[in-house]
Amino acid sequence: MMKRKVYMTAGYNTISLGTGRKEFHPKKPRPGIEHYIQEAGQGTLKMIGGAKNVDEGVVGNFMASRFVKQAHLGAFMPMIDEGLRNKPSLRVEGACASGGLSLITGIKSVLSESADVVLSLGVEVQNSVKAIYGADILAGAGWFNRRKEGHAYFFPGQFSDRAGAYFEKYGREKARKGLATWYKNAIENARLCPTAQEFENKSGDLIAVGLTEPNPRSFTDHLNVFDCSKVSDGASAIAIVSEEGLKRVGIPMSEAVEVVGFCLKVDNITEQPDDPTKLRTVQLAAHEALSNAGITINDVATFEVHDCFTIAGVLMVEALGLAKPGEGADYVANGNTSRTGKFPINTTGGLIGWGHPTGGTGVHQAVTIWEQLTGKAGDAQIKIPKDRPYGMSINMGGDDKTIVAIVYKRAE
Repeated sequence: MMKRKVYMTAGYNTISLGTGRKEFHPKKPRPGIEHYIQEAGQGTLKMIGGAKNVDEGVVGNFMASRFVKQAHLGAFMPMIDEGLRNKPSLRVEGACASGGLSLITGIKSVLSESADVVLSLGVEVQNSVKAIYGADILAGAGWFNRRKEGHAYFFPGQFSDRAGAYFEKYGREKARKGLATWYKNAIENARLCPTAQEFENKSGDLIAVGLTEPNPRSFTDHLNVFDCSKVSDGASAIAIVSEEGLKRVGIPMSEAVEVVGFCLKVDNITEQPDDPTKLRTVQLAAHEALSNAGITINDVATFEVHDCFTIAGVLMVEALGLAKPGEGADYVANGNTSRTGKFPINTTGGLIGWGHPTGGTGVHQAVTIWEQLTGKAGDAQIKIPKDRPYGMSINMGGDDKTIVAIVYKRAE
């Protein structure tokens, strides 16, 4: 499927800012969206020889027009660097998959030969409103006509319903153990990544925290607050380049990853899932991306998956085919997805541990895979087996509605 070599390099993450970070205080002024765009963009430009080497820019963002009352984000690219003035740039949106769409847009520009170097960026600032109002804004990732029928915390309610269906079908006790283990892995991995929102988390018995009983009076029926990704502000950036572009920016092949397969799948946002215990669109996108890459799931060394909620993480494991339906919770509880397990997942904490600045998440996933496959992950580095040189990211928008799946390989 890839008619031209496409690479990613020079990834950069800002801090994922929100509750849990010592820099965060809800009553004190915090950086605006301009700060995050500029920091992430300049971080990548510094590694690729400056703005002169960039042909195009693309910003992934979900709801800046409501969270911070700012639209037209493509025109912020020249603010990053004067050298980006008058170069093509745009903003793309697909709910929480907006960052993934930024990557897809850059990949397609390189494939079409309209660009050799694309600056791909994802950003969100959402600690600008109280949580209950933020839930209303985030409900726009689903079909808003159903807003009045849904839970006050719309998406936690959606995934609580998925968790409830999973409990009923496969057993609550073992499922909750799997969800708690997912939380434990996320926090332990985040503690190894200085930019992660949960980097400073000092909780002792993480399984016990994860097993905190849900409180339907204040939250949802089947999920507790630790089952959920936090509200986060942050941005990530990475350069998407052709072979010629890689030479232009002066980065050796050993410091890049090659995109060997990708897929974008979109389902009908107005429809509820026919089976809440399955992520069918994720399954379709993941397996098509693997097929496009010419590999199987067993060739992949590490995954970045969209764990907006712990139940989403478990369902991702089953959608990928790492575990059979109903066995994902046990698979996680048995250590298979930990950083020392057979298939390490979300090695810097994922959405629950690193944070979930919605429009930035897909790009953050790509940066993490790039770091792991090129040995740049610092304390979060895992061993990449020589016979499994691939990484994979799954970025999800809405409740299994827009899915971006990308397969990467260390460049040779």
